[in-house]
Amino acid sequence: MGIIAWIIFGLIAGAIAKWIMPGEDPGGFVVTILLGIVGAVVGGFIGSAIGWGGIDGFDFRSFLLAVGGALLLLWAYRQFKKKK
Repeated sequence: MGIIAWIIFGLIAGAIAKWIMPGEDPGGFVVTILLGIVGAVVGGFIGSAIGWGGIDGFDFRSFLLAVGGALLLLWAYRQFKKKK
């Protein structure tokens, strides 16, 4: 996938993660995109580690992995911010 596709995929995954786990998080639109892109990478890594495969394109499995990774990162970010 090209960089534009990753940004769009990340935006969608990050937005859905924020919709599933709403809350007051700083950063807005840019952080949502970054969260989704990094979440897609994390989800792909976890999916590869457990034998589900990585994120190769736009399909339902890769979308679930990306949203799951974004949710994991959002949860970790909130836990980190809570301790400060």
